Amino acid sequence: MIDLRFLRDNPDAVRASQRARGEDPALVDALLEADAARRAAVATADNLRAEHKAMGKLVGKASKDERSALLAQAQEMSVKVKEAEVAQHAADADMDAAHRAISNVVQDGAPAGGEADYVVLETVGTPPEFDFEPKDHLELGESLGLIDMERGAKVSGARFYFMTGYGALLQLGLLQLAAQKAVANGFTMMIPPVLVRPEIMAGTGFLGQHASEVYRLAEEDLYLVGTSEVPLAGYHSDEILDLSNGPKRYAGWSSCFRREAGSYGKDTRGIIRVHQFDKVEMFVFTTPEQADAEHQRLLGWERDMLAAVEVPYRVIDVAAGDLGSSAARKFDCEAWVPTQQTYRELTSTSNCTTFQARRLSVRYRDENGKPQIAATLNGTLATTRWIVAILENNQQADGSVRVPAALVPFVGTEVLTPPK
Repeated sequence: MIDLRFLRDNPDAVRASQRARGEDPALVDALLEADAARRAAVATADNLRAEHKAMGKLVGKASKDERSALLAQAQEMSVKVKEAEVAQHAADADMDAAHRAISNVVQDGAPAGGEADYVVLETVGTPPEFDFEPKDHLELGESLGLIDMERGAKVSGARFYFMTGYGALLQLGLLQLAAQKAVANGFTMMIPPVLVRPEIMAGTGFLGQHASEVYRLAEEDLYLVGTSEVPLAGYHSDEILDLSNGPKRYAGWSSCFRREAGSYGKDTRGIIRVHQFDKVEMFVFTTPEQADAEHQRLLGWERDMLAAVEVPYRVIDVAAGDLGSSAARKFDCEAWVPTQQTYRELTSTSNCTTFQARRLSVRYRDENGKPQIAATLNGTLATTRWIVAILENNQQADGSVRVPAALVPFVGTEVLTPPK
């Protein structure tokens, strides 16, 4: 949730943020009205409680002749207090709903516009030029015995798959390399639960515009996570952190699940857009003042990982209209996919400022010992999708694929060739 003090002082800035996202600026006025109504309801209830308490003291001091009338007045006042408290609870609920309806305030400098209005910040590496007709990742994966989509669909349905043989080793090696790099950069490795409670899923902002993408187990009222960002964000919910020695950094290795609702007919071939994949995700708790610098560090660690797997990529500044509700700013790294002749997202890193931590009540103590709302950030360090770019960019004329040097120790071979 956004900072109410910022909203009260800068309503036009929040309206501008809503417009930049392509969302309704009238929600700002609805929240301001709900905020005013709640404060009025709290004041009314507080005043009535104070009057009721003062009347109770008068009853105790009153004579027998006065006591009967005062008791009657006290009972009437008690009814008014209860009515005021009911009104306050209703105002609290209205306020909370209006507060949650507004996305995070877009950071100054983020490009305006929608999905196609990103800004390319840098292009790294040169797309390969083949003197043969390149195969796409699925054709390579099937011919090399790395991916089995047919049996994945037989067992689980469309957009499920088996990673087989060296394909499984390639995925495990990719994630293990990411884990090693995370630990070397001061992250605590975590293997989190992949089922979370509604309040944790809602706290990270995934039950808003992304609700249709989330799998829910109705009987248990639990949600399957689409990223370990969700359980890691909830790890310190309702806690006060010690950030005096710097940010708390976690790297979560988990399977992730996404319904991909509304994406039928889009990227259905292969493992680009699937219902289940594995990922190593960075997640950071820090102070709001340190968040921008930490965002650049997360991007740097992503770039280091991409360099290790030897794929050409570009860094983009994502436009406001394409940001998730929790993000104030987001940078994506997109790898070149030769058979599509375009760049496709491999990593995202988002600065969520205090938006998630406010919902989850994650705080820290400032230099005066006063609790303040923390900032949260996240960033992808490796996912199953990376295999698409690794296979296609490193394929050779005979149908084999060269394994990037950093992954050879994990995979156990320098070249992937068709199984005998």
